[in-house]
Amino acid sequence: MRRTIEDYIPIVSDTVIADLHKKAKKLLKKHVLHLNSTFMGGGVAEILYNLVPMMNDAGVVTGWRVLHGNAVFYQITKKFHNGLQGADINITEMEKRIYNEVNEAFSTYTHVEHDCVIVHDPQPLPFIVHFQKKQPWIWRCHIDLSDPNEELWDFLKRFMLRYDVIVVSSEHYKKKNLPVEQRIIQPAIDPLASKNIDLPQDMIAKYLKQAKIPLDKPIITQVSRMDKWKDPEGVLEVYERVRKKVDCRLVYCYNLATDDPEGMEIYSRIYEKSKELRKRKDVVFVLGNNEFLVNAIQTYSDVIIQKSTREGFCLSVTEALWKGTPVVGSKVGGIPLQIIDGKSGYLADPYDYQGFADRIVTLLKNKKHAEKIGRNAREFVRENFLLTRLMGNYLDLIYELI
Repeated sequence: MRRTIEDYIPIVSDTVIADLHKKAKKLLKKHVLHLNSTFMGGGVAEILYNLVPMMNDAGVVTGWRVLHGNAVFYQITKKFHNGLQGADINITEMEKRIYNEVNEAFSTYTHVEHDCVIVHDPQPLPFIVHFQKKQPWIWRCHIDLSDPNEELWDFLKRFMLRYDVIVVSSEHYKKKNLPVEQRIIQPAIDPLASKNIDLPQDMIAKYLKQAKIPLDKPIITQVSRMDKWKDPEGVLEVYERVRKKVDCRLVYCYNLATDDPEGMEIYSRIYEKSKELRKRKDVVFVLGNNEFLVNAIQTYSDVIIQKSTREGFCLSVTEALWKGTPVVGSKVGGIPLQIIDGKSGYLADPYDYQGFADRIVTLLKNKKHAEKIGRNAREFVRENFLLTRLMGNYLDLIYELI
């Protein structure tokens, strides 16, 4: 059954819902387009999957298009993704040409007659070049731009200059040398999505059984793509230190985004490295290709770890906090925006393995403290990181531009 905005009243308030309708009324009959590079896997696709129907329900006609790339294109854009987050990369003229040509080809069978266009992340950034601009365009970058590769930045900046507004997730991502207006809009989760609703205990038990996760000891979980910036190898090192103090189990609940060609290589490396632990079922790998399954794992876990070395925002942290599961996360990117250290979770330096381990041990050994942390976390998400707030931010920005 199709969800409506009013379904969120029990979670937020009548006032929040009424305010969204007032904002949407100003945009009735306006047509908005969202464009990204994948329909599944990763936070952007999840946001759009829930945000687009909400905007349509409010009367703002909203479409969603997915860039049609090929394997070579996604290898290049993954390289660009890494470069924007500070990796040392070399860019060839051939890569630049393919990057632009794929966007040009997509433009030949994608009509843009909308009143506002919102382009997400680097993959479709050049799309704007291939149209006679008749409406405001927004580039929404979801990744960490605090220290981009200079050569790559200079190349991509030529496309950014055509946009009316660039939206990022943190003040730290704004660039002083970029003469385009930059705004901050933080991502959000949908509390009514299958991944985030409250599940009954029997349903949780069913999914954990299907995933073959033994329940005889405490569980630490990282939910993320298999990505070097999520530091899955560092997670394994932290776990080795934790289990010296507390007998526990590590779960990698992972997914492989369709626009990320590095994922399988990283997965294979970690899978092999944890061979002996897997034999004892101390380390378990679960493909998070089912939202109810991910929900069950996040809800049941004793602690969620998010040991990213770079992070745009990290909605998997938001999801866990919403479920009242304590999170120990890195002091990078958008994670500190979500966790009040010691109150709604714990923060640690991403390279401080012992610091991560000590905080996890504290939570595993003190159940009442962990429960209090979890309650605080859920309320912080309710106040700041739900889809209703995100929708309001977009409606305000679109109205201002058109």
